[in-house]
Amino acid sequence: MQFHDKIRVEKAKKRAVKQIETRKRVDLFRHLPQYEHGTRIPDLGSKFFLLDPVHPAVYKVGLRYLSGDISDGNARCIAMLQAFQESIKDYSPPEKTLARDLTAKINCYVSFFIECKPLSISMGNAIKFLKTRIAKLPLTMSESEAKATLLSDIDRFINEKIILADRLIVRHALTKIRDGDVLLTYGSSSSVEMILLHAHELGKQFRVLIVDSRPKLEGKLLLRRLLGKGLSCAYTLLNAVSFIMHEVTRVFLGASSILSNGTVYSRVGTACIAMVAHEFHVPVLVCCEAYKFHERVQLASICSNELGNPDTISKVPGRKEINYLDDWASNENLQLLNLIYDATPSDYVIMIITNYGMIGFRSPFEFTSWVG
Repeated sequence: MQFHDKIRVEKAKKRAVKQIETRKRVDLFRHLPQYEHGTRIPDLGSKFFLLDPVHPAVYKVGLRYLSGDISDGNARCIAMLQAFQESIKDYSPPEKTLARDLTAKINCYVSFFIECKPLSISMGNAIKFLKTRIAKLPLTMSESEAKATLLSDIDRFINEKIILADRLIVRHALTKIRDGDVLLTYGSSSSVEMILLHAHELGKQFRVLIVDSRPKLEGKLLLRRLLGKGLSCAYTLLNAVSFIMHEVTRVFLGASSILSNGTVYSRVGTACIAMVAHEFHVPVLVCCEAYKFHERVQLASICSNELGNPDTISKVPGRKEINYLDDWASNENLQLLNLIYDATPSDYVIMIITNYGMIGFRSPFEFTSWVG
């Protein structure tokens, strides 16, 4: 942004929600967007009534991000793209070029989403796709044709890059499941869930071990859905993974993104699962759609991450007698850190299953050459 331009600075201030300095931040992670205690809905609500308001569909999706109603990576991306579709349908370009003005609108909506919840890497890739399609619109194309083209492009991206991609991942992954297998998964991944359900429908005989961890305990919901479909399941927490790993024949994990050096960027705890499996010589297979691949190189989870609510790790639901950290905020010498993601080195992953096929690699260089 051109900070010497007062008009541009004022416009940026109107688009941005006020940031609050976090008092109990961990200095090592001060470079990350800090979690803000208390509700931010009043601040976000003020954006809805600005002269250049946020579209109602975008506002609704943003609030669902903020409340945690949409947390799965694919679901977040699809909800964002569908909100963009609604805004494009209602869009009326001014006198200036449609591409330039619509891109500015999209940037405003993206800023609002970021204030609600930091974007995932896959969402960033989807936004790049949409901006590229907007920039390539012919100047001679009419408004109705341009809008119809963009709506069709978004539908094609959702269908090809997410929905059909998951089906192809399932097809590839089924070849790695045999009768008698004991499959371990961590948390709840929509891709892994589809693989397990489809393998069960085909009559394959296997058991599922679901490893979970606080504070979200996403694996409980996965366990309930799999049991409802008749799968044989067991459930445990992350601290017991080394105790049960000797039973496991394969590990299936989901991913938020695959980086260019082969690092798997996923929910915190994934790296622990992969490293324990590696020590027990259990193959780790990561399921990830190709649209989540990114050219970034990351060696640790410190450089880029997302911070969650520290209060959720200070309390154990239903166990008031062990909630010793209820007043942790009043202790000046105590800070709590709730990281959302971690980075798993490629050394601990034997194969990545994508919609383009299965990638087995021995070194980051081999992986990078395949992506390139």
